[in-house]
Amino acid sequence: MTNAFEPRIVAFLCKWCSYTGADLAGTSRIKYPANVVPIKVMCSGRIDPTFILKSFADGADGVLICGCHPGDCHYNEGNYNMQKRAPMIKKMLKGFNIEPERFRLEWVSAAEGDKFAEVVREMTESMRALGPLGFNELKEAVK
Repeated sequence: MTNAFEPRIVAFLCKWCSYTGADLAGTSRIKYPANVVPIKVMCSGRIDPTFILKSFADGADGVLICGCHPGDCHYNEGNYNMQKRAPMIKKMLKGFNIEPERFRLEWVSAAEGDKFAEVVREMTESMRALGPLGFNELKEAVK
């Protein structure tokens, strides 16, 4: 029996759309990998980039942010704010020697349980292909 790598993915899900979409995937019994640790936030635009770094520092192999589709944000422009930050976040991750592919931003509505499941499947496969981040080992080596 081999110990295959199973990535840990932290998912920040907006309360109004994406978290409900994830809930729909569950209640509809749509199968997807159990690699996601969901965190409900009021809006994708409220996610501070330091939350992403903290997730990696605490052992995440990938970070997923899901928000309302553009034009459907309950706070009018919160998702646009996150969309503007995403390139900066990827650049910041490169500066920390973290592959930008370990971060993903997606729009998932409350009615898109199937899309949420597909995004989780794709991200899980991506993280398996990249392998473990090894950030914890790096932190231990620096101590």
